Amino acid sequence: MSDTVVSGPALAGREVRHEDGPRGAPFTPPKQGFLALKSHYSRKTLGTLALLGALSLFLAWEIGAHSVPEAKEKFFPAVEQVLAALFQLFAEKEFIYDVGMSCLRIYLAYIVAMSVALPLAIGMGSFENLRATLNPTLSALRYLPAASFIPLLLVWFGPTDTSKVLLLFLGVVWFLVAGMLADVRSVSHELVESALTMGARRKTVVFNVILPAAGPQLMTSARDLTAVAWTYLVIAEVIGAQSGIGAVMMRAGRFLNVDVIIAGILTIGILGVLTDTVFRLGHRMLFPWAR
Repeated sequence: MSDTVVSGPALAGREVRHEDGPRGAPFTPPKQGFLALKSHYSRKTLGTLALLGALSLFLAWEIGAHSVPEAKEKFFPAVEQVLAALFQLFAEKEFIYDVGMSCLRIYLAYIVAMSVALPLAIGMGSFENLRATLNPTLSALRYLPAASFIPLLLVWFGPTDTSKVLLLFLGVVWFLVAGMLADVRSVSHELVESALTMGARRKTVVFNVILPAAGPQLMTSARDLTAVAWTYLVIAEVIGAQSGIGAVMMRAGRFLNVDVIIAGILTIGILGVLTDTVFRLGHRMLFPWAR
């Protein structure tokens, strides 16, 4: 194969290369291995892999349950035993009421935490003096374990739903502030300076420039930190609770009903995944350009 350069008055300043011989075969990209770096797969493939991961977990659980000595099977029930216990809870023990109470406490605490964290994050992320004043103290509050407030909440409010909601609130609010503050501060300075140069007021810059630009990341942070709220649920419902998933698990622990305890853990996991899914759908609807 040879290349020929054709030139002339009509082709001044340009070079045209002619290829002799037949064209080569069309380029076919190499197949991606399972551990290929930065690989891209279709949604169907990703869904299949996620399903395989979940099935692998349950298979390992089943194998482990049938591998323990018969005398200890009660303390490590198999998958089918836990599912049977879960069905019995819903069918005979009015477990749906306990699930509803736990969801009410979680979502109420999270809404209150969001209503506190979002304004603080926007204010501190937009105004440096406000951040310098508040952020050191709020950052220190993240290192106070929420569970350490249980005796204080019991003294102030007793074993009521108020103490449970406040414990869930304390468990997540300072992490929300820190995560959302980082999202607001990540907004490009050029956007803010351009708006100010064009004569926009501070209020306009905050609500029409900074907030829309940080919106997708703010919602992602809110979605990620719902997991923290769910991890505090059982701790919150230990406080003299008569209802809720945590209360059911604690009663089951007194009678060594391990299958009921694991059923409660599984329920919390499922509710957490459903909550995450709702946030994902909301993110797609509110910020389609961020996909």
